[in-house]
Amino acid sequence: MKIINFLLVLFFYQTFVWCQNIFQATVKDQESNNPLVGANVFVESTSIGATTNADGFVEVINVPNGNHQINITYIGYKEWSINFDFPLNQNSPLEIFLQHDAEEMEAVYVLTTRSSRTIDDEPTRVEAISGEELDEKGNMKPGDIRMLLNESTGIQTQQTSATSYNSSIRIQGLDGKYTQILKDGFPLYSGFSGGLSLLQIVPLDLRQVEVIKGAASTLYGGGAIAGLVNLVSRIPEKENYYSFLLNGTSAKGLDVSGFYSKKNEKIGTTIFTSYNMGSPYDPANIGLTAIPKFERLTFNPKVYVYLNDITSFNLGFNSTLEDRIGGDLDYIQGRSDSIHTYFENNKTTRFSTLFDLTHQQSEKSRISIKNTISSYKRSAEIPNYNFSGLQLTSFSELNIRNIGERLEWVAGLNLLTDRFSQEKIDSTVKVDYHHLTLGGFVQNTWNISEKMHLETGLRLDHQDEYGLFILPRFSMLMKANQKLTFRVGGGMGYKMPTVFTEDSEKLNFRNVSPINNHNINAEESFGSNFDINYRTTLTDKLIFSINSLIFYTNIENPITLEPILGKYEFLQSSNQIISQGVETNIKLSYEHFKLFIGHTFADVKQHFEEETVKIPLVAPHRLNNVLIYEVHDKIRIGLEAYYFSQQKLNDGRTGNAYWIFGLMTERIWGNYSLFINFENFTDTRQTKFDEIYSGPISNPIFNDIYAPVDGFVINGGIKLRF
Repeated sequence: MKIINFLLVLFFYQTFVWCQNIFQATVKDQESNNPLVGANVFVESTSIGATTNADGFVEVINVPNGNHQINITYIGYKEWSINFDFPLNQNSPLEIFLQHDAEEMEAVYVLTTRSSRTIDDEPTRVEAISGEELDEKGNMKPGDIRMLLNESTGIQTQQTSATSYNSSIRIQGLDGKYTQILKDGFPLYSGFSGGLSLLQIVPLDLRQVEVIKGAASTLYGGGAIAGLVNLVSRIPEKENYYSFLLNGTSAKGLDVSGFYSKKNEKIGTTIFTSYNMGSPYDPANIGLTAIPKFERLTFNPKVYVYLNDITSFNLGFNSTLEDRIGGDLDYIQGRSDSIHTYFENNKTTRFSTLFDLTHQQSEKSRISIKNTISSYKRSAEIPNYNFSGLQLTSFSELNIRNIGERLEWVAGLNLLTDRFSQEKIDSTVKVDYHHLTLGGFVQNTWNISEKMHLETGLRLDHQDEYGLFILPRFSMLMKANQKLTFRVGGGMGYKMPTVFTEDSEKLNFRNVSPINNHNINAEESFGSNFDINYRTTLTDKLIFSINSLIFYTNIENPITLEPILGKYEFLQSSNQIISQGVETNIKLSYEHFKLFIGHTFADVKQHFEEETVKIPLVAPHRLNNVLIYEVHDKIRIGLEAYYFSQQKLNDGRTGNAYWIFGLMTERIWGNYSLFINFENFTDTRQTKFDEIYSGPISNPIFNDIYAPVDGFVINGGIKLRF
């Protein structure tokens, strides 16, 4: 009888325990079945939660009666959510399996805004390309970053040479001169180097790429009217890291890249080197190169010194040497005669030093000193004309950051020098200049509440020729709940006049007159944007998210290059360029499948007193569609489809609309992988539906390039990581 009573008591006790308001679960990795230690489990809209132990087990107690959503998060994995009615009748802990999320694994913190925040908590809208997405796009075009940027909504790479591939980047339809490209926060790719920068940056050593769209001059100074792109390098970690890539193309191109990093107690090292080669390629059989002949060597070593727990610095050296020649195929292959004489030869030499020192004054305060000195020499030669020169730039900055419980301050001073000296080899008037800009900035990030963060900033720049610029900006993040967030922001920007624009590149700078400082002022702008993010779990396996950005940028008194009496002069008129539109991104994830759909609507016009004119070479509508099947660390297959609507051309015509399709595959075995990419497998080429030049081939007059000219190209190779 005592045994029966004991069993009855035990039964009722066990029933009582399991019917209490307790949630128990074991959290594991879906693919390996290993327990996840430290996963966060919490009850929606409450402060109740717990973390998993070494066995992946968690127990959440004192859950209120009623229906509640249980959320489970873990860095590198997709969030898991489901609703339960409490009291919950559990006979055993629930077994939960989390899926890997490439976006969460890598792009956790952003650096471009100068604050140490995650993307989710950053008031300024930042897009980050990182992790497996960066890896995937790096496989498609291992020799440069054009494709990496061009496949993002709102960004377009504009080819400025039909035969040499020279390109610039356009954000939201604005000319490439309005976008600032940084490397680890240093302005290295402006001026004379702008036309070739995208072609000379190899992505293997990048940790992530961060993009801010809209006015960002307050952060880093003039030039970021349309936005900025910050290329963030890999840094040494505790574990040694090696990466090697070998890639070949059906167009007889070759890419060989290697990266090494090592960190000891006092010293860290990164070394990146790359050799890239292209062969002259003419898929249209018109006698002109769609891909030029080129050879490029890159070598970037960097040393990190950790003096103690509070002070460290790094010192780096970047070098790039390239010889690129496009034009008449017979000429390049050594079969020149009186007809086959046209060529475009670009020879470039870049050397730059980087220095960055950080001293932690206290737990809340940090001071940083940065400096870079860069030398860029380029010769751009065509028959009977050679434009060459040396650009010397330096950038120095001192900034202090203080982090409080609710306020974060960043303030600093910087000095930018930029000198260009043209080598005069004929009667051309030199376009030499020497600019000096002194700037000061302050930025505050205020955590008003858990659901509202405000970021404000102010920059004052004094330019020795164009005067003082006052640049305010603000950004606000509002979290309605864990699924819905809003961002709103705005700011002012400016761009100093420069001869190095897309229009000048197309002319190879021939007959381009220097800037007349007495008649031309800097271009100034105001921009704003409104951003909506919504993410939800439709089922236990289907995740849906949508992001929509409404943007507006107004550039006052723009500078344009106009033909006058056989020459080209920069003129400034009292009109406006207005870029406005909407970017929308949709993502659906179901188990190992991910579908990305992006649409960009860009309305970019120049507004005169009596008429409004569309800006050429802007596709009003673009579609980005990507379907990926991915098993983490095993296989990746991606199918891409990109649509470009009709574009107005500079000669008044309208270019054809077109689609581009691509297929990417990668098979991974531990430390190495094999990849193959079928880019543009439908062979969409401008030469199929439009002419790229007129006149004789010995002296071609090139039309606007608004569609691919290289067509279907296969590339594939091997990547090692250990």
